[in-house]
Amino acid sequence: MIRAIYAGSFDPVTKGHLDVIIRASRIVDELVVGVLNNRAKTPLFSVEERVKMLEEVTKEYPNIKIRSFTGLLVDFAKECEAHIIVRGLRAITDFDYELQMAQTNRIMSPDLDTLFLTTSLEYAYLSSTTVKEVAAFGGDISAFVPPYVEEKIRERMHERYGI
Repeated sequence: MIRAIYAGSFDPVTKGHLDVIIRASRIVDELVVGVLNNRAKTPLFSVEERVKMLEEVTKEYPNIKIRSFTGLLVDFAKECEAHIIVRGLRAITDFDYELQMAQTNRIMSPDLDTLFLTTSLEYAYLSSTTVKEVAAFGGDISAFVPPYVEEKIRERMHERYGI
């Protein structure tokens, strides 16, 4: 069985993330989407909420599993018994950073390979930060996130900012 992991904060999950998730799930037998619990950041959604959102928007794909994790990606990969890390690339600036991370991961775990997928052009500009900024000003985010996620973002913005 070929198992890969695709990890990120997914705060919130965007259509760009889903593009990479779905395409990666067609390449491997099982894709584990790892939701990073980064204690250094204050996310819009808790890890549990992000896991639930990802479970909801990927429920029609039986080979996609959603799990949260803390710590190093190489340790999470070992825990999942995965030998492939999937990373999405939006632009050349992503590549510089991602290449350094892939090389570092390879040094720490020589049996771990990184597979880069370029994001579809329609999502090349998109980031979770952009989604949060647009939502914070009451803008239309329907082109950026699935309807379920849009609803959760609107609820959170209303709770926090009265928008």
